Amino acid sequence: MALLPPIRLTGARVLRDGAFCDDALTLAEGMIADGPAPSVDLTGYWVMPGIVDLHGDGFERHLTPRPSAPFDKTRALRSVAAELAANGVTTAWMAQSWSWEGGFRGADSCEALLVALDGAKEGLLPDLRVQIRLETHVPDEHPRLLEAVRRHGVDYVIYNNHLPEGLELAERAPQRFAAWAAQQARTPQMLLTIIEEADRVSHRVPEALAALSQEFAALGVVTGSHDDGDAVTRASYRALGASVCEFPTSVAAAEAAKAAGEPVLMGAPNVVRGGSQSGNVAAEALVAAGLCDALVSDYYYPALSQAAFALAARGVMGIEAAWELVSTGAARVMGLSDRDDLAPGKRADLVVVNPETQAIEATICAGRLAFAQGGAAARLMGPALMAAQ
Repeated sequence: MALLPPIRLTGARVLRDGAFCDDALTLAEGMIADGPAPSVDLTGYWVMPGIVDLHGDGFERHLTPRPSAPFDKTRALRSVAAELAANGVTTAWMAQSWSWEGGFRGADSCEALLVALDGAKEGLLPDLRVQIRLETHVPDEHPRLLEAVRRHGVDYVIYNNHLPEGLELAERAPQRFAAWAAQQARTPQMLLTIIEEADRVSHRVPEALAALSQEFAALGVVTGSHDDGDAVTRASYRALGASVCEFPTSVAAAEAAKAAGEPVLMGAPNVVRGGSQSGNVAAEALVAAGLCDALVSDYYYPALSQAAFALAARGVMGIEAAWELVSTGAARVMGLSDRDDLAPGKRADLVVVNPETQAIEATICAGRLAFAQGGAAARLMGPALMAAQ
């Protein structure tokens, strides 16, 4: 995809180093640069760092809109990328399960997604990656998993353990359990058998995860855990080197992570909706207490920018700090030092925001125009079209 010609964005308020300034911003060769260039007047707009989404499963609606109705993955990934760009996301991890559950959450589907992304990645904006959500109780699949991680350059793995939830659902909410089974074209007994078989290997899991974690560390893979319920659970994953605390379900788990210097991630939809849809701890409460380092899209990509504006509107923090939770703060969790600020020498990953409507009117990924609409589109497309003639 063609780079934008060298341009100098003027007139906008630019969010840099956690504060707005009136500096002009030059883009050249895909980077933030110093020096003059043809001017694009963005008076009335905000220029903000691009959004970095560390965990999103909204892509599933494009690949498998219904559990029994999968679509071509390459075409679906183009649609995923377009939705992300329209929501200001410049780097995103698709949270793909590798689970005993099988189907679109099983090993075959995970590997198929990795293969499709390898083939499509060069033609996609934004920077699209895969986070593997690994169910803990699949020790026999670890060799296959490691091979996939090496082959496809996976850089992020999160440990999940949904067995207790599955067993409890089968016992206390049989109708919901039956609906879950039906989504997979299984009977409740078939699904229960799968869960019980996975549960039988529990005694092997600690040693297997310890060995796997050592392999991940050697490969430079960032690891973490999902839905930690308490400080003890967080400590058990910390012992494996899994430092990212994703969606802790209690204040105690989040406090334990922060005390150990570990990043805590929460869902942006939780903030927008004013609480967890599953009844767990409210993300806004953790943000207000200084116990959240980044917000992620979870199941709804538009929630990322909406959450930042919601936090500012509710007086939890200024928009500058709130935007860092979905952009530069998230980038730092993954060590992305090339896109953790709008400073010279960094990747030109940014969004143009209309502060009156709170709409994202343009998204630029590594100096390439990924999305544009409204007045910002008209201003940006002028020099882009002239350069193409």
